Amino acid sequence: MKIIGNKKAINSSKIIPVVPLENNVIFPYLIIPLVIKKQSNIKLIDDVLASDKTIGCFLAKKPDKKDKLGFYRIGCSAVVLKMMRYGETIHLLVQGMQRIKLKEIIQTKPYLKAKVLSIEESTEVDEKIDAMKNVALDMFKDLMNLQVQIPNEVFETLKHLPELSRICDIIAANSNIKIVEKQTILETIPLDERYTKMTRFLASALKRMKIESDIRQQVDTDMTDRQREYYLREQLAAIKKELGESDEIDQEILKWEKVITKTKLPKYAEKAAREELARLKMMSPASSEYAVIRNYLEWIIRMPWNKKTKDNLNIERIEKILNKDHYGLKQAKERVVEYIAVKKLKSDMKGPILCFVGPPGVGKTSLGKSIARALGRKFIRISLGGIRDEAEIRGHRRTYIGAMPGRIINEIKRVESKNPVFMLDEVDKIGQDFRGDPASALLEVLDPEQNNSFTDHYLDLSFDLSDVMFITTANTTNTIPLPLLDRMEQIEFSSYIEEEKIKIAQLYLIPKQMKENGLSGKYIRFKKSALQEICRYYTSEAGVRNLERQIAKAMRKVARKVASGEKKLNVVTKNNIKQYLGNKKYIDEIANRKDEIGVATGLAWTPVGGKVLFVEASKMEGKGKLIITGYLGDVMKESVTIAKSYLHSNAKKCGIDSELFNKYDFHIHIPSGAIPKDGPSAGITLTASLASVLSEKYIHHDIAMTGEITLQGKVLPVGGIKEKVLAAKRMGILKIILPEENKKDISEIDKEVLTGLKFTYINNIDYVLKTVLFEKK
Repeated sequence: MKIIGNKKAINSSKIIPVVPLENNVIFPYLIIPLVIKKQSNIKLIDDVLASDKTIGCFLAKKPDKKDKLGFYRIGCSAVVLKMMRYGETIHLLVQGMQRIKLKEIIQTKPYLKAKVLSIEESTEVDEKIDAMKNVALDMFKDLMNLQVQIPNEVFETLKHLPELSRICDIIAANSNIKIVEKQTILETIPLDERYTKMTRFLASALKRMKIESDIRQQVDTDMTDRQREYYLREQLAAIKKELGESDEIDQEILKWEKVITKTKLPKYAEKAAREELARLKMMSPASSEYAVIRNYLEWIIRMPWNKKTKDNLNIERIEKILNKDHYGLKQAKERVVEYIAVKKLKSDMKGPILCFVGPPGVGKTSLGKSIARALGRKFIRISLGGIRDEAEIRGHRRTYIGAMPGRIINEIKRVESKNPVFMLDEVDKIGQDFRGDPASALLEVLDPEQNNSFTDHYLDLSFDLSDVMFITTANTTNTIPLPLLDRMEQIEFSSYIEEEKIKIAQLYLIPKQMKENGLSGKYIRFKKSALQEICRYYTSEAGVRNLERQIAKAMRKVARKVASGEKKLNVVTKNNIKQYLGNKKYIDEIANRKDEIGVATGLAWTPVGGKVLFVEASKMEGKGKLIITGYLGDVMKESVTIAKSYLHSNAKKCGIDSELFNKYDFHIHIPSGAIPKDGPSAGITLTASLASVLSEKYIHHDIAMTGEITLQGKVLPVGGIKEKVLAAKRMGILKIILPEENKKDISEIDKEVLTGLKFTYINNIDYVLKTVLFEKK
């Protein structure tokens, strides 16, 4: 039986799972998405996908006394086309198939199943129904154009669909008529009745839309700017209330306003904060820009614009703390005490920019911590070694995703003080590449005339760094750009001599390692002879890091014994040091050396301290060729050439047969061939070694020398004298030859270091050769 006019034709019944839908009506042949959250319905979908994928979709409604079912009895069967799971939610894509009528509920748990009857569509077409279709399409077109412009081709295509039933269903599904009206269209089977109701519903919706449009136009025309803002805010408040966001967002904005008012910000910072807060008010919390502005406001509020720690200006107390924490380092301590003295007399003094230069392990970084403790300031330390990105110093601009302030501002915010002791470690090891030059970015930070208005790219607000006490550390100044070096006051940290190392070990290193290894004085004791042995044969350094490691190694041996139950005093001496540290790592080269022909003792400077080096020369039959080995740099190779040229041109004066330069080849070698060596300071050492070979005279092995030579035989001053002198004394060399102009450098060395040393000052190479060369009887 078919549907003809008002008569209904019902086909065979079928049992299918039932899904009640809220605010959604499915029509035959239309594809729509569904979201399934109810647990019973999720079980239903799993079972349906395993069978024929067919479900019955009915619009849900409130149960009443007459009908307690909870949904309408006319619905639509649908096939599941696609399913996706998101946690405990299922997203479906379904296509309506046919109108159905609920006949009987078969199952309620775990989900609804019902026997349904499929209802066939009316296929009867006459002129009246066709005219009604055209009216409905025109009204649908007008309604849609009030919301969004749709191309005419869409409506033309819809107009020429052969099935009039489908056209009516498409109009109902895509127009903004009420959900109950859509259900009415679904329940109406005869086409003439369906189109009659459809046109009535469309007319009502069209009238409503036009009224709303007219009201908006009238309101926009009459409203002043203030009224318009009020109206928009009221609308925004209503929308937020609907979304359940109103209270939380308003409270956050209110909180920010209170914090900005309460925090005593500089005027320019407060202005920037309020401008950003005004932008925040107008934004949705879902916007990505919302989180960016919120984060920026937090940075502005939490910066210590006016927070300072009170300086302790008791000079005696500060000297006591510095002396307690560090042995020696007089120059650095004096400079800090001088700063405190001036600060006491002039409270608004700018912070100094100090640069501690010296070998590793001599106490540069730890002294910075002691200075902060003595002053009662917060301490910040960042390592600049290997930094290549300028943004590490200045930060990123806020336009970049994930932008953050630079490390200067970041650390100052962390310690919550605008006058900390700020240590920039390893300033000589900064790199640069396509991302910028961090050393150039530091120019503003370390310039007392500019850093009172340092501007980080992220904050984009000037911050006063003039109260910060900046301390940089470096092993050498050679790799620091000159403009940056010019802004810093250099304080030299020299190598420790053996007596100083022993004193540091006794006062600091041994007590520290006892504590770290859980020992006390009743289990271990170091004799002075043992410490001397460690300094001479187990370490070779300017500082005390390796000395501390060797002491820790001995402590661990004792800790193992104590933990095993052997609780007795272990005295570490010169004779039993091998039990704790193993075989000697270094040998006494000077003790094993003797006066030889062609071997001269020189002094060199390295970033890790001074060093004693030996220059070897030999001759062999040839034609005057010069062979140079030992990984020498260009400057040192030139020194070798100058030495040979001087001796050749002054052969008679030096007691050398000039024919030798044409009969022999000469080989110059400096041991430790894997280590690069360069510089002009080995000039006199190379000349002495070559002169010894040519004259066949011996060289005193216990005399060390350093100095640059010219072709005229003049000896020029060199650098690193203090480190070279310390290296000579460490190796047990007591006689040193220096250029005359370096005499002033000796006056700056502590008298304790100079004790037992004998210096010879020269300005010409001839005197060097007379002093170090001799004939063995």
